[in-house]
Amino acid sequence: MSNILIAEDEQRISDFVQKGLRSAGYDTTTTEDGETALMMARTGRFDMVLLDLGLPALDGLEVLRRLRGEGVETPVIILTGRDSMDEAVAGLVGPDDYLTKPFRFADLLAQVQRRLNEQPATSDSFIVQGGDLQLDVRTRRVDVEGRSIDLSARETALLEVLLRRRGKLLSREQILCHLADCAPASPAVLDVLVRVLGTRIGAERIETPAGGGVRLR
Repeated sequence: MSNILIAEDEQRISDFVQKGLRSAGYDTTTTEDGETALMMARTGRFDMVLLDLGLPALDGLEVLRRLRGEGVETPVIILTGRDSMDEAVAGLVGPDDYLTKPFRFADLLAQVQRRLNEQPATSDSFIVQGGDLQLDVRTRRVDVEGRSIDLSARETALLEVLLRRRGKLLSREQILCHLADCAPASPAVLDVLVRVLGTRIGAERIETPAGGGVRLR
């Protein structure tokens, strides 16, 4: 099982990436500053580093420069909010790949698999099914009792996480972390989204117990 270091100081993004990778079967470790990221990457314990450029203490560019200068060839995928990577690739060996924020987890997973020389995700990986619901994450379309319904990006993200954990009560925090893949959301937005999704696929399919949380029957 591959071990991945996530160097990201935005807690929301770090949690989102970590939960997604763990669900995909990877071991993960997180850090919030560049100096610690550099120290940990030097140990050789990790098969890959996901490296944010805007880290405190030591920025991601300097971390990468030092690693490559010391001969550390661990694959590095840069996570950046910048529109261009010209600055990042200038004067250094460079990252193995990069993603511009905000990014889809499916895109990150595909890059991780490719750089680790693993089998890339097939088209079946994007089909999520539960009961009489079948969701195609790529096309944002769900088949319900013979009907095809087009969903928004947030509706798709919500239904995906509920389908993948069908029958389990998920906290709002867990769901909001997943929704961050398409756009930041608040608990109030989530409540509205749950109601809207219920009108699309059938309100009786979604449970919101009084104690909190959301569950797909």
